[in-house]
Amino acid sequence: MNYILTDNEITSLGASLRAIAPKLLKQSLQEGKIRIWFQGGEPYFDLFFELNNHEITWFQFTLRGKSLSWCINKPILKTGITNELNIDDVSFYAASKTVENDCDSDRAFIDLVKSILQTRPEEEIFVKALTLF
Repeated sequence: MNYILTDNEITSLGASLRAIAPKLLKQSLQEGKIRIWFQGGEPYFDLFFELNNHEITWFQFTLRGKSLSWCINKPILKTGITNELNIDDVSFYAASKTVENDCDSDRAFIDLVKSILQTRPEEEIFVKALTLF
């Protein structure tokens, strides 16, 4: 994947992320735990967060068949590929997305994700996510 994007393209991607109504996500029954979903302006562009008492415990960013994730249980940034760009019957269903982690994290993709998140300094959750980089 070519990660060379202009500043305008990065800004456009960041601006396109819109919060999806929480009622559309299955929420945890555990008190203090919530899930937040942002959907971007192009297909296969999503950002999910899980928070516990306002602190990020997990996130996953997917764009154009690539994935970046982080989990508090193993706090390292992991990149991978999704099956979303595959053309088969199963991949047409959103709930069927799978992620295969890379053996070595893709630094260029991590830097791209960071750049996209930095376009939204007014969004508290994005600022919190940036501290994980």
